[in-house]
Amino acid sequence: MPGTLSIIATPIGNLGDITFRAIETLKTVDMILCEDTRVTKKLLAHFEIATPTMSYHHHSAEAKIREIFALLQEEKHLALVSDAGTPGISDPGNILINYLVQEDPTIPITCIPGPSAVIAALSISGFRTDKFLFLGFPPHKKGRQTFFQEVSASSHTVVFYESCHRIEKCLSELIATQSPDLRICICRELTKKFEQVYRGTVGGLVNMRVNPKGEFVIILSHS
Repeated sequence: MPGTLSIIATPIGNLGDITFRAIETLKTVDMILCEDTRVTKKLLAHFEIATPTMSYHHHSAEAKIREIFALLQEEKHLALVSDAGTPGISDPGNILINYLVQEDPTIPITCIPGPSAVIAALSISGFRTDKFLFLGFPPHKKGRQTFFQEVSASSHTVVFYESCHRIEKCLSELIATQSPDLRICICRELTKKFEQVYRGTVGGLVNMRVNPKGEFVIILSHS
């Protein structure tokens, strides 16, 4: 039998949000695959975890994926983490998992659930969540107009991420493309010391004075 790949959710800000099961697994696996080893090592140091790490991220070549596959064929137990939240959600973890499933469907792939920014934001939005459309990050340049057209066309709650580098541009684009009566919830720095939640309408964004620093989850309600 091949080894096991454990998909482990890590905190999106507050380190206290990690699960006991996640800590125990990170301590016992043979290797931890990280989006950024420097970020993950801070988490590991906090919980006194000495497990070796290996980088795996959006720019990793196929040779790195084959190396991971070879380790699993050697019956190694590997963990996959992202910098924050759940791997595979707006994250290259799904590329790795798809490759492994195609190459050897007998490889056990297990999930150790935990923090996810999109779910955390939806849970406090007050908007309908029986159906929602998650769109990840808007494209930086090409396709950005189409992205906001998709937001406008949806009949369900829409949720997406935005970075501090483009949040002001994003809010201007929402004002220009969406109905002014559309309800909006903007979650900034969720679970962190300076967490903020802004609530209102798209038409009210001009007076909302959103702090442009940090990481953002934006939710729009069409109902």
